[in-house]
Amino acid sequence: MNRFVLIPVCLFMAVASQASNLAIVPSTTLAAQTSNNTSAANSFYDQSNGNLGNSNISKVDIHSLLYPGATTRVYAHLMLWFGGPDHMNVGYNSEDPAQVHRQITDMISRGIQGVVIVWYGPNNEIDRATQLVMKEAEAHPGFTFAIMIEGGAIRWYSCAGCSPQQTLVYDLQYLQQNYFSSPAYLRFNGQPVVTNFDIDLYYSVNWQAAAAAVSSRPAFLFQHSQGFSHPISQGSYSWDIAIAPNLALNYLTQFYSTAQHYPNDLTIGAAYKGFNDKFASWSLNRVMDQQCGQTWLQTFTEVNNFYNSGHQLQALQTVTWNDYEEGTEIETGIDNCLSVSASASNGSLEWSVSGNENTVDHYTVYASTDGQNLMALGNEPAGTHSLDMCSYALPPGDYQLFVQAVGKPSVKNQMSSAVSYTAQCSASQSASSTVGVSASPPSVNVGPGTAGTSSISIQLPSNVRGPVSLSCANLPAGMNCVFSPSTLAAGSSLRSALTISTGSTESAKQEKRFPRLFYGMMLSFGVPGFAFIGAIERKRAKLGACVLGLAAIVLLASSCGGGPTASAYSETPVTAGSYTVLVNASSGVNQGTTPLTVTVQ
Repeated sequence: MNRFVLIPVCLFMAVASQASNLAIVPSTTLAAQTSNNTSAANSFYDQSNGNLGNSNISKVDIHSLLYPGATTRVYAHLMLWFGGPDHMNVGYNSEDPAQVHRQITDMISRGIQGVVIVWYGPNNEIDRATQLVMKEAEAHPGFTFAIMIEGGAIRWYSCAGCSPQQTLVYDLQYLQQNYFSSPAYLRFNGQPVVTNFDIDLYYSVNWQAAAAAVSSRPAFLFQHSQGFSHPISQGSYSWDIAIAPNLALNYLTQFYSTAQHYPNDLTIGAAYKGFNDKFASWSLNRVMDQQCGQTWLQTFTEVNNFYNSGHQLQALQTVTWNDYEEGTEIETGIDNCLSVSASASNGSLEWSVSGNENTVDHYTVYASTDGQNLMALGNEPAGTHSLDMCSYALPPGDYQLFVQAVGKPSVKNQMSSAVSYTAQCSASQSASSTVGVSASPPSVNVGPGTAGTSSISIQLPSNVRGPVSLSCANLPAGMNCVFSPSTLAAGSSLRSALTISTGSTESAKQEKRFPRLFYGMMLSFGVPGFAFIGAIERKRAKLGACVLGLAAIVLLASSCGGGPTASAYSETPVTAGSYTVLVNASSGVNQGTTPLTVTVQ
């Protein structure tokens, strides 16, 4: 008997879930939102110099910390010396191609667009790792890299019997032969960019003569505000100066002030979280406090004090991506020393934070039926500390809610503990509100083989938080209505492109009419076969039947116009004339509509 009722039960479960105002469909897990999401090693833990252990950090684009409309290119200062005996063990080897891939993709996920590599001359482990970075950068269009020649390249890796001048020339010729021709190499005014660190501090070299020795004529950038006035300079970069007072903010002020006098040069600003070299073998006991993320934010404020959308900073360098020994790395993220506490009562979720909320970009609220698999209900701006759960019209039952404080770029995300919540909102609490709907333009013209488009905008009442579904009503036979997208997530732009047409191509007809309907029918016909399979274990047969039954429902439903973008679809010719189509928006029990005039020619 059970075999015969299996299909109706599965169908009922699927239909019931669709009938709910808001079904919980997990999109992530608690583990994914709290575990390491960086390129740092899983074996790396918090250190007393301020390095955060492997963490779950914000992947909000780093450009969001800059002035509105910023076109600034953001680079990470990259060290490639890990894995050898001369440096700290951070759990990975810089010569591992998989690690290089993880680092570059992690940078890109944060909005970083290139790297400046600390280079110690040719034919060593750092040079080999640099070649891996070049190859990886070339695999990501738009991602660039540049070389910084470290003073140690002159001191420790000079060619036998060579003077500092000869070594510099040798290094530049090697770079030209092995790196400058890469399509991913950073260029300024068509020239490959080369920076250096402390070469002029320790050596007397003739940069003009060195530049003349290579045909590519590099664009040399020097350090600090005085770097702009170097005889051969085409720009300068700022740095993390731990011994400077006031978190080196005065140093940055001087750098950006000087840069204003060199508008044609390349200016590379600096962003950093702090400094602590206690674990470096060369330690000078230099410390710049991170201030739980405040130092990081203040370095961006310095940029924004001097630049805007009409006066752009060309480039910004994070100092550094992974100098663990000097405590400047942001690879593991930045600790904002913040925690989130949440509670729920009377249909309301409330939370509070301990720590500086200015390190929070936004809050994400998650709902779960098992405490492990999560569905994001939406994002709330920083400063918001409550959420009306009744506006989501969750089906009655028990849930667990979580509030995640998503940090500012590269700042650690903080997740609250689970909050038990029973959905039992009264009719008055769940009362419907009107969803605002508008169309621009409010009228369109269509004809045979042509389509009309209108931009649909949604305005949600303050008590409505759920996703918004769009559809068309009052369509005459033969008129087609397609939204892209047809479902809008709360917190998004809440705009959709509506296309109205009166015909379709043959391929479109087949895509709409044949595959979904055909395969849906095939799947639905195949379900009874599972019910009678005796050789298969009954539990597996039941599970397979449910899966196929649900798939059949989805495919059959989409063949009737319920796909991800199509609200209604028809192939019947439409009589010329003027029609009023209703554009509907719904979010749970909340509804809205607007008329759209369609003139068929």
